[in-house]
Amino acid sequence: MTAPEPAAPTGAPPPPLRSRTVFAAAHVVADPHADTSPDGPAALDWDATLAFRHHLWAHGLGVAEAMDTAQRGAGLDWAGAAELIRRSAAEARAVGGRLACGAGTDQLPPTGSSLADVRAAYEEQLALVEDAGAQPVLMASRQLAALGAGPDAYRDLYGHLLRQTGRPVILHWLGAAFDPALAGYWGSADLDVATETLLGIVADNPGAVDGVKVSLLDAAREVRLRRRLGTRATTPTAGAEAAAQDGHQRAVRCYTGDDFHYPELIAGDAHGASDALLGVFDPLAPLAAEAVRRLDAGDPAGFRAVLDPTVPLARHLFQAPTRYYKTGVVLLAWLAGHQSHFTMVGGLQSARSLPHLRRSHELGAALGLFPDPERAAAKMRALLLVHGVEEAGAP
Repeated sequence: MTAPEPAAPTGAPPPPLRSRTVFAAAHVVADPHADTSPDGPAALDWDATLAFRHHLWAHGLGVAEAMDTAQRGAGLDWAGAAELIRRSAAEARAVGGRLACGAGTDQLPPTGSSLADVRAAYEEQLALVEDAGAQPVLMASRQLAALGAGPDAYRDLYGHLLRQTGRPVILHWLGAAFDPALAGYWGSADLDVATETLLGIVADNPGAVDGVKVSLLDAAREVRLRRRLGTRATTPTAGAEAAAQDGHQRAVRCYTGDDFHYPELIAGDAHGASDALLGVFDPLAPLAAEAVRRLDAGDPAGFRAVLDPTVPLARHLFQAPTRYYKTGVVLLAWLAGHQSHFTMVGGLQSARSLPHLRRSHELGAALGLFPDPERAAAKMRALLLVHGVEEAGAP
């Protein structure tokens, strides 16, 4: 197995983040020596994969495990995801790290399943996540979307699952920009109708939903949903002590999954703020943690000063086709020294163009994401060279 290079902070762990709950959806590290094919089972470098989770926890972030950032449904099958959940949960217990894990239906074939099949698949995965001691994230189901079921079917199914859970779960609304197979989720292509169905599920199951993770890349819609979920009396100018002692926490959180507008959504407004469960916080972990600690200290301007400059990189990584953002995330992890290669599960290192990857390096370097900038630049030159670009300045 390939040993990760040092990149996590050293010394005593930092204090937990207080003003917002923040998860980074973590990628997995492929085993570059495995004799696999893109359509075969994923082979992971477990040492490097788990070391990266420790890197996120060491910065004070929670880890969202076995999500789409981990190539769930894009090379990582349910058997691999199940093992990932078990191993990450053991590591989280060892260090007291916060962990939420995706429960979906991807052990089923893409089409041809019934509602009963979908329910049983969800139940199997929920049981594994809860047995591991992690917080469940009820992921959007491609198999459910393929059925074309209406809102009532969603309310019945989710209600059945939420009545079984042993702890409040996070509901996941992943938009079609991230996964075209999820178009029409919550039983309607009309996002207003879909929102009403989602809110109805939350209202029907009081206490069973910790929060809703919204990945629609529509900040205004997220703010409207956040206000209807409820609000906490934390304004952008409130200090950490007020946030920690606030007795009016919202019953249901809104976890932003908007990798285009996250600074403004996390900062919030006079009516409330979003928490975060973000794929872009995988490469941005040190800056994300620093920014939220400025909120903890009552410095919202400082929060924006840290995070606003990261948005050009995020928008670049998540540009259409958005579902290939994972390639840039893994590139940055390699350049930052968290893994010794740029190989991905399913061969997705080829999913972005060389100009796109080169720009990812430039934007990451400008943000100071690489502990050894010269080595990162040398790696980027080597990547270009092996693909026939003999001069670093070439596109």
